[in-house]
Amino acid sequence: MVAVAARSVAAVDDDVTLPQYRALVVLAQRGGLRPADLAHLLAVNRSTASRMCERLVGKGLVERDRSDADRREVALTLTERGRALVDDVTRRRREELRTLVTAMSADARDGLVTALRAFADTAGEPGEPDWAVVL
Repeated sequence: MVAVAARSVAAVDDDVTLPQYRALVVLAQRGGLRPADLAHLLAVNRSTASRMCERLVGKGLVERDRSDADRREVALTLTERGRALVDDVTRRRREELRTLVTAMSADARDGLVTALRAFADTAGEPGEPDWAVVL
C-alpha cells in the first residue's frame, strides 16, 4: 500500500515526500490547525512538524494564518494548490486501488473491506468517507 501511495504522490509532485503528503491530508481533513496540534496528530515532535511545514509553505502548498484575537497564534491551512494536490493524489490512488481490487473475487473484496475497516479503526486512522467507493 505504501508503494501505491508513493506512486500516486510522485505522479503529481515528485518534490513532496510521503510524510509531507500525510501532513497535507491531515490539514485537508481537519482544517486549520496549530503547528503543535499537527505535530501531535502526525505523532512527530514539534521541531519536525515545524520544518515540514516550513517546506510546505515554501512550496506554496500550506499557508500560515495569524489569529485576529492573538497574533502569536498561527493556524496552518492548505492553499488552493495544496488542496488540488491532495485531491489529485487521492484520485490517482483510488484509480490504482480500483484496478487492483477489481481483479479480486467478490468474496475476497468483501473480506478486504472488513479487514481494512478493522485495521483503520485499530490504528486510529482518520476514516475514508467510504471504503466501498474505492471498490
